[in-house]
This record gives sequence, structure tokens and C-alpha cells, in this order.
Amino acid sequence: MTETVLLVGGGGREHAIARAVDDSADTELYACASNRNPGIASLAEGFSEIDETDADAIVDYAEEVGATLAAIGPESALNAGVADALDAAGVYAFGPQEAEARIETDKAFQREFMAEHDVPGCPDFATFEDPEEAADYIRQYDGDLAIKPRGLTGGKGVRVIGDQITEAEGIEYVLDSDYEEFVLEERLVGEEFTIQAFVADGQYRVTPAVQDHKRAYEGDEGPNTGGMGSYSDATFELPFMTEADYTESVEVIDAVVEAMPDYKGILYGQFMLTAEGPKVVEFNARFGDPEAMNTLPVLDTDFVSILQAARDGEELPELTFSNQATVCKYAVPDGYPTDPEAGAKIKIDEESAGDALLFYASVDAREDGIYTTTSRSFAVVGLADTITGAEAIAEEALGKAGEEGLRVRHDIGKADLLQQRIDHMNELREE
Repeated sequence: MTETVLLVGGGGREHAIARAVDDSADTELYACASNRNPGIASLAEGFSEIDETDADAIVDYAEEVGATLAAIGPESALNAGVADALDAAGVYAFGPQEAEARIETDKAFQREFMAEHDVPGCPDFATFEDPEEAADYIRQYDGDLAIKPRGLTGGKGVRVIGDQITEAEGIEYVLDSDYEEFVLEERLVGEEFTIQAFVADGQYRVTPAVQDHKRAYEGDEGPNTGGMGSYSDATFELPFMTEADYTESVEVIDAVVEAMPDYKGILYGQFMLTAEGPKVVEFNARFGDPEAMNTLPVLDTDFVSILQAARDGEELPELTFSNQATVCKYAVPDGYPTDPEAGAKIKIDEESAGDALLFYASVDAREDGIYTTTSRSFAVVGLADTITGAEAIAEEALGKAGEEGLRVRHDIGKADLLQQRIDHMNELREE
């Protein structure tokens, strides 16, 4: 039987999912998104421009193409109940329904859920519905805090006192921003990493750890972005981690799955490896972007077979990986994220990328070529036996893309930055 898979979303993450679906046997891919991603469109039998939050229109398109499975990429769709609507229409959606997606979409719910179910790794936190009360808490707190708006912010809403901003700037942020409800948490110090798990029917299968780099400029400087790039190693751990660190993090995922038996889809745990072990920065209810571009290219297990097992209530297949390291680097428009300049022509395609994989994100496909918008434009991913080898492949591809109208964090995956991560963790463990 041929599976007809509907992909919701049009970014780099979704291009990676599209590739994984395309690699599966006896599968047809259809896609819908508010933007026409040329990489996805080239793989799909059909592509419809539909807003990712328009559940009714997505269901109509799913029924039109005869979808038998759906893969949901962005959190905005989950928050809008797209999985609920597809499930109700008889199209199994690999993504949590709105109630379970709250583990990402509602940061107060996330922390209260962890506290109620004794999920390990939860930092000290307090929730506020009044900005004035949040400001008073910041003034009185003995230590630095992470300030998180309660809802979705596209990865750009968090501010960390003692790292990105001062206490005075934190107070100004909660009083003057457009957000009204906040979660204030103890600042976690260490090295961040992500583990993504496939989840269904109380089962889960984990993937290699990835480290994302959210700061805009080299040396981890500048404002947060949606993610400038990321890397994974040929093992499940990262160079600054031990096997015990990875195992302890998976125990957190295990506790969430046990406490949320109806969850299905990807559960993304973002952790901070501290001197006391891994703590939870946050959970996401979908693949990360860029982390999907590290994980899916090295997944040897047939991607659609995982979705089929989830839908049919069968045991999830064991995941196998190619034991390669990956380095992903995003090219973004000049001025991103604060004052991005659109309209630069992209001078690279999948053929000219050489040994690297090219994933389109937010681009404008015109008759005479592909141009940048005001969001992240495209990513290149190198695969090799080592992180530094993968980084060299990614850099070679970026050299063909040129730098006119684009900016890249060239330091991601380089040996000196990796060593800084290792030295940082060693220092924390010794203190």
C-alpha cells in the first residue's frame, strides 16, 4: 500500500522532513505551507499555499489528496489544533494534539506539569499574570533569572539576566514588552543541548544529542535568533557530555512520556548540562529547526515506517543511525534578526552544494531565481566521521554561496569553539 503523507510547514525543518519522507519506499508526498519552499515543492506531488494555522483548509487539502498520514512541522500549527482536526477527519497526524502541545506552547503549564509529576531537572520557577508582580519578583530575587513570556515567541522572547541583559533591563522588559504573562526561572549555567524523541502510545525512541547556537554573532554574541546552526557527533553524546549525562537526560523524557500517555509526535527536550547534571531549559512539541537537519540525514531507519507504527498502534521500530557527525550552518539576510534586508539572490543550489546537503528555509522563489526574505534563508549541512570534518564540508558549500547580502556564523563546529565547550564543562565540574 502506498502511503500518502501530508507535510505541514515550509521551513528548513520541513525540508528535512520532506527529504526523509521522499527516501521512504511506496510513499507520495504532498505539502502545504504559507510560503512555497522550492526544496519541498521539488519533492512533492503537490504543494498548496495554506496558512499553517488554518486547520479547516489543511483538512480540506488532506482529504483532496487522499492523505493517509500527516507530519506537522511548526509549533504554530500544533497550537492552532491542526493535529486535532486531522485526527478527527481520519488522517493520523504525527504531532501532539493541542492539549498535549501545551508542554511547549504554555511555559507556565510546562513548569507546573513538571512539578506536579515530579519530572526531574526542573529549575526553581514562579509564574506571573501581572507584569508589576513579575518586576517586584526580579527586584527581590537573590540571583539571576531567565525571563520567559508564557506563550510562543518564535524562539526570540526569552531574556536572561546576567547573560544577555542587566537586572534593570529585565525589569524594563517585563513592564514595557507586548507580553503580559511570564515565567521567571533561576538562571541555569552550563552547556545547552537537545535530545529529540519519537513518541507514540507511551513508547519513545531517542536520537543523538545536538547543540544549537541561537546567538546571532560569532562567539555567542548578539541577540537570540531562531537558531544560527547546530552540530551533532558520531555518537549519541556531544564532546562535553558523558554517557551518564545522556542517560540522565533520557530519564527526563521517560518521565514526561509516562505522565502524558496520549502524547504523539516529536518530544524535544532542551537541556542545560550544569555542574549538578542536566536541567530542563524547555520542552518543544516538534522537531527543532535547525536540529531536524542534523538528525534526519543520519537516520537510517525508514522515517515513514515510524509514523506507520505510531498510527497502527504497533511497537515503534528501533532507530539506527549512520554514526556520522553533522554540522548545520544557516545563511541569514544581512541585518538579521533585528533589521533584516531582503532581496539578495541566492547563488547556491542542491547541485552546486557539493558534498553538503542544502535545505531551503524562508526564501522567495521567482522566475529568475531564489531570493532572501527577512527570515533565515537556507542551511547547509556537512556529514563526516568527525565534527571538524563535517564543518569543513559545510564551509566549502557556503563558499560557493558567496556572502553578498548574507551572513553566517562560521565558528559553529570549529575545533576551537568545541574545545571551549569542553573546557567550560570541565571548569564547572571542578568548582
